[in-house]
Amino acid sequence: MTDEGSTVSGRQSPKVDLIPAIPSLRAFAVSICGNPDRADDLVQETLVKAWSSLDSFEEGTNLTAWLFTILRNIYYSEFRKRRRETSDPDGEYAAGLIAPDSQESHMEFQDFRAALQKLPLDQREALILVAASGMSYEEAAEICDCAPGTMKSRVNRARNRLAELMASPTEKS
Repeated sequence: MTDEGSTVSGRQSPKVDLIPAIPSLRAFAVSICGNPDRADDLVQETLVKAWSSLDSFEEGTNLTAWLFTILRNIYYSEFRKRRRETSDPDGEYAAGLIAPDSQESHMEFQDFRAALQKLPLDQREALILVAASGMSYEEAAEICDCAPGTMKSRVNRARNRLAELMASPTEKS
């Protein structure tokens, strides 16, 4: 293994490419877990795991997709563990801790985030990977381990459902 910044076979070491991927990883993590603090933890765990497994990364493959896959796997592993835990399932206690904001745009963004969280997880992550992260359907399909056609369908259904949720005041909570 070479030092950070040095080259491997005349190419830049993958270690150098980890840093630019952090903003995209964080955006994806926030979108799937809905909690910025937890998202930061997920990104940190992803980077630690990636750093310790860099020898298994295949040169010439997509490092960002590899990182997104690690993050997604960590999230699902923890989700399965936490599924058995029960703490504030209705969110009533947490809602009481939040002071209402007076800025309308902030409230609209909160409505959007709430609607996004109502989407099924597979649709939500597909929408975030393709629409927000700018990945191709093929890249997103590789990360989610599905066919590109399935990814296109998930994104389409997510966009339609999100539009319904944002348009209907009875669906908002």
